[in-house]
Amino acid sequence: MSPVRAVFFDRDGTLVHDVPYNGDPERVRPVDGAREAVALLREHGVGVGVVTNQSGVARGLLTGTDVRRVNRRIDELVGPFDVWAVCPHGPEDGCRCRKPQPGLVLWAAGRVRAAPADCVVIGDIGADVEAAGRAGAHGILVPNDRTRPQETAAAPHVAPDLLTAVRAVLDGPPRGSCLVNERPFEAAFTTGTATDAGAGAGARTAAETGVASATGAGTTVATGTGRSEPVPGTGQRTRAPGAARARAAGDTGGRPR
Repeated sequence: MSPVRAVFFDRDGTLVHDVPYNGDPERVRPVDGAREAVALLREHGVGVGVVTNQSGVARGLLTGTDVRRVNRRIDELVGPFDVWAVCPHGPEDGCRCRKPQPGLVLWAAGRVRAAPADCVVIGDIGADVEAAGRAGAHGILVPNDRTRPQETAAAPHVAPDLLTAVRAVLDGPPRGSCLVNERPFEAAFTTGTATDAGAGAGARTAAETGVASATGAGTTVATGTGRSEPVPGTGQRTRAPGAARARAAGDTGGRPR
């Protein structure tokens, strides 16, 4: 069994092609290798989940029902997943669940009873890997055409595609930085082959997600039993300052989430 206990995926742009504010299950298209990647993890006993910002709810462009319908479709095409964690807030709401804040990652880790240090977050933008680091988990960036060059350069670990990242994770958490096309990605997982980029190692599951209102106290996530539970510590609090708040927005450059 892999030393990694769980892998949490970003949704739009990582598991499925990014359709901004998508509320239509018929528009869901998995990225190449997504189903195989999830199946490989499950085959090796690694928990799988999704951590996703859905600010369309706060903006009035989506409802909680829309989000759940799309999540169910992704579960059918790519999953099943053990946990779904959704932040419905907007970038100015000041919550602690919206990536790059760590709330979603911490909650998902708790649901699968894993320490964050034993978890990996895979996403396509800087906010995904930053949320992982803040939570004490490991972050891997899988860039696409919407990933900014500076995000790729700053990421602690980078993989050329989803399946490559997952195959490497089966050997354990990453141990260095590796840029796309610079050298084989697996080299980043060999002890002592690269300078440790400080991915963050700290000590610190549900087929669909319930979403609270944008003005509510926090995110709610279904547990697979038809009951929704609040994500602890995701209430409306002080906003992230300066550059962190700009990164949290994630809504410029054609990347509304």
